[in-house]
Amino acid sequence: MTIHREGYKSIAIVTMLFCVLNVVMFWFFGSSLLWLCILFFAISLIFLFFNISFFRIPALKFSIKDGQIISPADGKVVVIEETVDEEYFKGKRLQVSVFMSPLNVHVNRNPLSGEVVYNQYHKGKYLVAWNPKSSTENERHSVVIKKGNVEVLVKQIAGAVAKRIINYLEVGQKVEQGQEMGFIKFGSRVDLLLPVGTTINVQLNEVVKGGITVIATL
Repeated sequence: MTIHREGYKSIAIVTMLFCVLNVVMFWFFGSSLLWLCILFFAISLIFLFFNISFFRIPALKFSIKDGQIISPADGKVVVIEETVDEEYFKGKRLQVSVFMSPLNVHVNRNPLSGEVVYNQYHKGKYLVAWNPKSSTENERHSVVIKKGNVEVLVKQIAGAVAKRIINYLEVGQKVEQGQEMGFIKFGSRVDLLLPVGTTINVQLNEVVKGGITVIATL
């Protein structure tokens, strides 16, 4: 397991606060309220470990499968439905959404190999990620990857807690399936907009792994 580069600053700040606050607690209350100091130390240590684990990148063997769409994120499938996309396709698409809790790995990965033909950031609200309106009203970053005649839109969506979306892709860039496409800090969701008629390989509430689970077959 390694730590994602997006976490270096956050982990450094939290570690510094952990050290300073615990030194202050034990300095002023160590002799009179030792139990309180120990309790504070335990709680703050758990918070520190949580912060570190949030930015973890576990060692994985990725699924590289031509003709298949792999999950762009760790989490749970919360939406499988036909929808109308007004942003790029201007028509019907099949939507599959993966919700990421704060306990999930938050690296987002390319669901297929191809060329980036669209990349757009949208300001917006911070509705809870499972709200259906979050796909179109929340802060989000949309990317379309094209391979042959197939185009897939990947939408990184902020939530009530997640308020920083990071995307590494650029229009014209050639990308490989499973490579990092971005990162979302502290819980949210990723939508896939697929061609109507695509065979879906997952079910609602199924737990999926980014870069591993096959979401759909083209």
